[in-house]
Amino acid sequence: MGSSKNLLFFVANVSLLVCLCSAGDPFMYYNFVVSYITASPLGVPQQVIAVNGKFPGPPINVTTNNNVVVNVRNKLDENLLMTWAGVYQRKSSWQDGVLGTNCPIPPKWNWTYEFQVKDQIGSFFYFPSINFQRASGGFGAFVINNRPIIPIPFAQPDGDIILLIGDWYTQNHTALRRTLNGGSGLGMPDGVLINGKGPYRYNDTLVPDGIDYETINVDPGKTYRLRVHNVGISTSLNFRIQNHNLLLAETEGSYTVQQNYTSLDIHVGQSYSFLVSMDQNASSDYYIVASARFVNETVWERVTGVAILHYSNSKGDASGPLPAPPQDQYDKTYSMNQARSIRLVLMPRKCFENIVMACIDDIVMAYIDNSVMTYRWNVTAAGARPNPQGSFRYGSINVTDVYVLENKPPVTIGGKQKSTINGVSFVNAATPIRLADEYKVQKVYTLDFPHRPSSGAPQLETSVINGTYKGFYELVLQNNETKVVTYHLDGYAVFVVGMDFGEWTESSRGTYNKWDGVARTAVQVYPGAWTAILVSLDNVGVWNLRTENLDSWYLGQETYIRVINPVYSNTTELPKPDNSLYCGALSKLQKEQDTSAAISVTTNIHTLILMLLVIWTSGRVLS
Repeated sequence: MGSSKNLLFFVANVSLLVCLCSAGDPFMYYNFVVSYITASPLGVPQQVIAVNGKFPGPPINVTTNNNVVVNVRNKLDENLLMTWAGVYQRKSSWQDGVLGTNCPIPPKWNWTYEFQVKDQIGSFFYFPSINFQRASGGFGAFVINNRPIIPIPFAQPDGDIILLIGDWYTQNHTALRRTLNGGSGLGMPDGVLINGKGPYRYNDTLVPDGIDYETINVDPGKTYRLRVHNVGISTSLNFRIQNHNLLLAETEGSYTVQQNYTSLDIHVGQSYSFLVSMDQNASSDYYIVASARFVNETVWERVTGVAILHYSNSKGDASGPLPAPPQDQYDKTYSMNQARSIRLVLMPRKCFENIVMACIDDIVMAYIDNSVMTYRWNVTAAGARPNPQGSFRYGSINVTDVYVLENKPPVTIGGKQKSTINGVSFVNAATPIRLADEYKVQKVYTLDFPHRPSSGAPQLETSVINGTYKGFYELVLQNNETKVVTYHLDGYAVFVVGMDFGEWTESSRGTYNKWDGVARTAVQVYPGAWTAILVSLDNVGVWNLRTENLDSWYLGQETYIRVINPVYSNTTELPKPDNSLYCGALSKLQKEQDTSAAISVTTNIHTLILMLLVIWTSGRVLS
């Protein structure tokens, strides 16, 4: 009897522990082992970065409000950080995985990220954020699904397909790093990969025999959601599927007004969801193409990724020429029109008389030809929460501060080639900014990032934007380079309110879309042009603002926005994680890690509890 009471007491306590660990929103556990493997995506054996032996890495697939626990074991020969681009990390920049917030994971060590995907849905991706490692892989998709109680604004697709596209070099990241450090550019990529694989042999001259290519298997009559991510280094890509329309449905967490495209430009760091209906005959397979944009196509012809769309009843291989890209090599107007908010909208009379958010339900869309059709936010669609996406009336909020951020081609600073924003090439300090704040370490950074482009000599600085908590900021991104540049801000979605060619001026605000600009996390800026974004700084932390073009980012084109609640509260920022790594001025606080048995207790707690229960009961039986 006593034994039974003890067993019940033990089980009750174990059950309580399990309940405490699993209380509230569900936990999703992932173990990532990051290592080198040899692969030949373009027919040349090379060292790539794999996650769990896979290139690309496995997808993270979670649901709104899930708690995500990712234990990362670093089996590279250099430091590592993983970042989760587009995941807001609400109240916890500690988990962001960039050098301004985290010390890197040393070789043979592990570190466990734990964060909640609070009030968020959409298509994103993860990747290694330091040492130019993304150029060798280590990336994978990050999908956040709607909760069951929140319906998606389209019929449930028959399948969900991930496509990771990006330019690729047959040199690994360390060789490419040496090239940049030596003051040279990377030159033309060797190709474009789709899901880590080279092109289908659509042309015997351009594509050598024996290259493994991606095949997407589908059934006729069904509709699939394709999540397409440009995970490349610096090349904008045009995405298209032969004889199939792309119905744009979502971009980086925002459902868009649904519109068909024959092709869409996807810039570095951007993600889109398309609904694609398998409505063609199956006389043959079809090409899936991702090709370089705004380049001499004759010279860059090999920089084309080709996969195969295979119907289950297909009668033959894909053949013939690839579907043509937009014919505007030297004119970026077509692409900008895709990216701008829709202007040609017909509204009922009452909406003209009183333009308020409620009128959005009464909008009648004019049909616009695909060549000028653009995407905008679907403000009537449900997002992560029951209220519609359009409940945030960004156009009526007073702007509290303005930054005009100008990027220029690389310049020489201190004898080395560097990239700048407003004349500042950012230098990451040995001590992460957020840790320096926590431990009051002085002289790590300055809060004097210039509001406007600098007319002085470019400088190497750890200069940070001093963000005001709950401020509403206007950031004008001015691109004075000859390539498309994509900006990304961690911790937030930003409202894209305007873009145009030329220099931005105060009068440019007259062209802003203050109604239904799309909210996203990666924003393109065309060469010789500007893009304006608005952001509400309601997420406390230190947040990386960078160009996603990997070469420019590596050479210093980044800064941070420091957002601090003047009244400290755990309700606006979570405490520093107990497992924080220390470096720089705080190195003395770091304890050595037993690399022979580096495991995460958090990710194995349920297994541990069950093992204890088995051991306890076995002991009682033997006695």
